[in-house]
Amino acid sequence: MKIPALFSLALMIIFGPLALAEAPAPRPNIIYILTDDLGYGDVGAFFQKQLAEKKLPAEMTPVLDKMADEGIQLRGHYCPAPVCAPSRASFLSGVHQGHANVRDNQFDKALEDNHTVASVLKGAGYSTAVIGKWGLQGSPSGGDGEVDEAKGQKTGSPETWPAYPTKRGFDYFFGYVRHADGHEHYPKEGAYRGAKQVWDGNKEISAQLDKCYTTDLFTARAKKWIVDQKTSAPDKPFFLYLAYDTPHATTELPTGPYPLGGGLKGGMQWTGKPGRMITSATGKVDSYCYPEFANATYTGPQWFGKKDPTVQKRPWPDVFKRYATSVHRIDDCVGDLVKLLKDLKIDDNTLLVFTTDNGPSNESYLKQQQLQPNFFRSFGPFDGIKRDCWEGGIRTGAIVRWPASVPAKRVNEAPCQAHDWMTTFAEMAGVPAPARADGVSLMPTLTGKGEQKPSTVYVEYSVAGRTPSFPEFDASHRDRQRGQMQVIRLGDMTGVRYAVKSHADDFEIYNVVQDPQQTKNLAAQNSALQQEMKDKVLQLRRPSSAAKRPYDSELVPADKVAQPEPGVVWKAYEGEFPWLPKFDTMSLSKSGVSPRPAVSDLSREENAGMLWSGFIQVPADGEYTFFCKADAGVSLRLHDAMVIDGGFGSKAVEQEGKVLLKAGLHAFRLYYAHRSGTPALGFEWSGPGIGRQPVPASAFSH
Repeated sequence: MKIPALFSLALMIIFGPLALAEAPAPRPNIIYILTDDLGYGDVGAFFQKQLAEKKLPAEMTPVLDKMADEGIQLRGHYCPAPVCAPSRASFLSGVHQGHANVRDNQFDKALEDNHTVASVLKGAGYSTAVIGKWGLQGSPSGGDGEVDEAKGQKTGSPETWPAYPTKRGFDYFFGYVRHADGHEHYPKEGAYRGAKQVWDGNKEISAQLDKCYTTDLFTARAKKWIVDQKTSAPDKPFFLYLAYDTPHATTELPTGPYPLGGGLKGGMQWTGKPGRMITSATGKVDSYCYPEFANATYTGPQWFGKKDPTVQKRPWPDVFKRYATSVHRIDDCVGDLVKLLKDLKIDDNTLLVFTTDNGPSNESYLKQQQLQPNFFRSFGPFDGIKRDCWEGGIRTGAIVRWPASVPAKRVNEAPCQAHDWMTTFAEMAGVPAPARADGVSLMPTLTGKGEQKPSTVYVEYSVAGRTPSFPEFDASHRDRQRGQMQVIRLGDMTGVRYAVKSHADDFEIYNVVQDPQQTKNLAAQNSALQQEMKDKVLQLRRPSSAAKRPYDSELVPADKVAQPEPGVVWKAYEGEFPWLPKFDTMSLSKSGVSPRPAVSDLSREENAGMLWSGFIQVPADGEYTFFCKADAGVSLRLHDAMVIDGGFGSKAVEQEGKVLLKAGLHAFRLYYAHRSGTPALGFEWSGPGIGRQPVPASAFSH
């Protein structure tokens, strides 16, 4: 990945005033923990404690519950998509699924060569690492997907994978590259799914990993990396993306109880010795169940609801003992990491985020019994599971702990989505988010200071199959055909479309604050909101040829504006920007109104930027092509859709974007950065009855 050559010291000099005004100093270390298919309801603080109080089968997450008590629960946190690859891609890219290059079930597709959370933080002077599951590397030929993965062939290497993590902003990678490798949790033994490859940087080391359960393995390596960072560069902040591959897929058990102690001297340790690479690499593979679950019983025949006194207590089925153990093991690992932070005396200024990539799964990959997420009600108070766009498939929740800056004992219900983290982390690091970022900073919510801007919560996803017919689900949601699905949340109201055939299909509308299970469809009473949702989803997304939608050919609706004024609003900014910034969140140097976008409004000759905004009058319905060329970087948004993304690397070449527009006024934002030399900006269009030409002053208003 091409990362701007700007070091931490220079960035702090340039953005120092902004950083001091909006983010605590020193900049925090950041650890982002992402689990695989953990449900919202699997966490004690979110839901499992309610089951335990009712004497129903329940999992145990004491560390996460304590972490929630010591920080903030983001109960309105959504994943970007209800399956792992697009969900992880959107988090890493800082864009929602209306803009991400990985959508639907595009496993192992190359994450596009653009800004990532890691590249932004690396550009801000952070050390960066990803440990765990990747699945976004692309094929060795540079195409989409892995080659012959179904046949078990091991193709590719760090040199040939176009989007290997170290090519996307990470200094270091350890873990599974391929999506499917994460379905097996003993890479050497391959107890259920066959042996898998584990990469340590550019070296494949699975032959050395005897009896290494991946949750333990990734934790041990993460601890070693953190210790190495604080030993070699104690004053340099770090970003760790810890991507567990559990509890998803094969519900294998660890080899034994969690090692005692935790932290710097105890708990899970990386020994570096082949054959016993971590401290838990002893005993028997797939053998240890936590005693609390091994002997657990319940009364039936239904686990949930009214008990039947005529049925004797029966043991939990084996698959649920395994699942609860898998979740508890993650909890132990998080506790081990927190203890390490305390031992290293960096706990106070380390931000720890814990969340999951999508809703709970009904897959266990065991021959004897399949997982049923309603045993523990892993979907919590919602309906839906993985691959569903009901709340249970996309509402994940998040727990955030940062003792120095996040007050404890708080619960926040406001909606936010995983693509918000790029913008949030950028503010923490004292740098602006890239202009392409779709998210807002969550710092006001986390710190309790300032006014929180609303997040864009948007999901689009397509898959075959149906929603399970669990008795806990509302009857209207059981056995629902999925197909093309779409979700938008506006305030307390969520619009959901299943099996979408055309844009004329109505959204089902639910007040998910008052009705989290989505049992009362309010669409009939909200015709104006129905139209707003239909308009909004067209105004915030861009079609992808690799993930076609029934609404791709719709014309983007215009804005209703009463008597706009001629000209565009311009705002000028100054700084040696490391990339084209999202100027919306920055302090400006001056502003005004001009007939059309012009670089003559720059506030100085070098290291400056502009943001022009207002409306463009589109004369007729049809397809329009916009052309932008600038000496450094330029990006164009129409409404909230990124039509031209020219803010990464050196973008002096001309770029174009095609968009279908209805006649009328369309809101626009044009971002421009200038470093040195002669400033230049080209902004042209063509369309129905319009040959290619500069967008005229008569088309602009504000």
